[in-house]
Amino acid sequence: MLPDKPTGRFSRQQRLLKASEFKYVFARPIRSGAPSLSVLARPNGLTHARLGLAVPKREVKKAVSRNRIKRLIRESFRQHQQQLSGLDIVVLVRADAARLNNAELMAVLKRQWEQLKKKCENSLSS
Repeated sequence: MLPDKPTGRFSRQQRLLKASEFKYVFARPIRSGAPSLSVLARPNGLTHARLGLAVPKREVKKAVSRNRIKRLIRESFRQHQQQLSGLDIVVLVRADAARLNNAELMAVLKRQWEQLKKKCENSLSS
């Protein structure tokens, strides 16, 4: 059960943990993308959003960069999770993400969350 107020934690209920959960999103996703990352989503039938990350070593070579990117994605997700409720989301990171500074990456993510929300609303209403 999620608390009413968002906390500073990224709990297990907010994560995609199993391969089957990732496959569910990959099967028929609603897509939103930028040169540095792609965001895939699919309704999950829950009252909260869940996040999965794919930051491959092949795309982002240094562990420090991969960890920074994951940390920023989780923080951005935490800030926007209320508007994304009811979605399973997978963020696929490309090599360009490592070249962005923190503010640029947060701005890209904010745009992606907004685009994703609009696309999900449109697909559910049609």
